[in-house]
Amino acid sequence: MGPVASCTPSVHGRYAREWQMERAFQTALWLLQPEVVFILGDIFDEGKWSSSQAWANDVKRFQRMFRHPQDVQLKVVAGNHDIGFHYQMDRYKIQRFEDVFAPERLFSWKGINFVMVNSVALEGDGCSICSEAEAELIEISNTLNCSRELVPPSSQCAARQPLPASAPVLLQHYPLYRRSDANCVGEDAASPKDKNIPFKEKYDVLSQEASRKLLWWLQPRLVLSGHTHSGCEVTHAGGVLEVSVPSLSWRNRNNPSFIMGSISSSDYSLAKCYLPLEDTVLLTYCGASALLLLLILAHCKLITLPCLSGRSLLGKYKAV
Repeated sequence: MGPVASCTPSVHGRYAREWQMERAFQTALWLLQPEVVFILGDIFDEGKWSSSQAWANDVKRFQRMFRHPQDVQLKVVAGNHDIGFHYQMDRYKIQRFEDVFAPERLFSWKGINFVMVNSVALEGDGCSICSEAEAELIEISNTLNCSRELVPPSSQCAARQPLPASAPVLLQHYPLYRRSDANCVGEDAASPKDKNIPFKEKYDVLSQEASRKLLWWLQPRLVLSGHTHSGCEVTHAGGVLEVSVPSLSWRNRNNPSFIMGSISSSDYSLAKCYLPLEDTVLLTYCGASALLLLLILAHCKLITLPCLSGRSLLGKYKAV
């Protein structure tokens, strides 16, 4: 992979995006040495309609770009570009996604519970996939309640796999319901002209009903979501913080970023890590290329650089 061979800051070629994401991911792995990495969906552009061969090719590219040591766990939740919006989603697309990424709905690591939700399936219209997703979440809710002793001891709890007694971290692609990004702040927030555009339920954010269900069933202490491509922090009922994580790709933002988290069973600390601006990187490459070209032309005596001309003139006077 290499940088885009153009000096136009607005270029979003596939190779430039993939080079940028690969370098960002590999550098972050080396520098920060995380134990678990979560990707909040939309890892493919065309997963919702790609053929079997195109899907296989995309998976190979993803695995090359996001390669990681065996001791680092990579967890991926599904986004609408991976399996389609609700009206495009089907069992075949879900299955081929899960065959590759084997997502665990309930994942525990060092005393911390994580719940990874297929938020595309929370349409609430009674479709078979949506009904199964809700039933699965209710089962997870019961397991978490047993672990936190929020229900009376029973044989049902005794039969469940024991989990850490910790409120979970909820990870999903769609954000929980909010009216817009009007109250979002920060350099990675939506632009002023986009902030006040109302969000469409079940398209930009989850519906109010689905959001209430998730908060009630899972009682998370932290929610991490994606989809909007912009950063935002929202506090929901009960003081639950939701952080919408911006896009990692230059395709969607000039200033991509990611979240670095230090999480324990009872507390968490989050920091936002900004990546180089696309404009800065492209201008640096263009400037370096222009300088290299000038030096080559000067070496071949096709042009005379002012600094070289001055040195020649100074040498002439010294000789006199």
